[in-house]
Amino acid sequence: MDTTFWGKLKWTEDGLVPAIIQEHRTGRVLMMAWMNRASLEKTLETGRTWFWSRSRKKFWMKGESSGHVQVVREVAFDCDGDCLLIQVEQTGAACHEGFRSCFFRSLEGEGWRETEERLEDPEAIYGVKRAG
Repeated sequence: MDTTFWGKLKWTEDGLVPAIIQEHRTGRVLMMAWMNRASLEKTLETGRTWFWSRSRKKFWMKGESSGHVQVVREVAFDCDGDCLLIQVEQTGAACHEGFRSCFFRSLEGEGWRETEERLEDPEAIYGVKRAG
């Protein structure tokens, strides 16, 4: 039985584990992303968050294009070992849509509303996206 940190984690069939990213100072949940072993190792090695993009099939660092980096303060995992909780100090917007948190929409009746102000215009951060 592997009782190491790595042995405690339960990876998906694709070799991934979900990671909840939480602002260390406030407790605000900023985002959720997927990590593979390489991205988790790089996160632990550099003190910055690295992830695996399932849609782009790409290893990426949070803030590599926006400058909105996350400095890791603590890494924990849940009792089942199937989810990580990473507490960070966030620079700028965590959301690619320019909001502090990716969870900026809340249900209200049968619709939803934005619950926080946009910090930055995504086009100013990433440039104008062109159709395929």
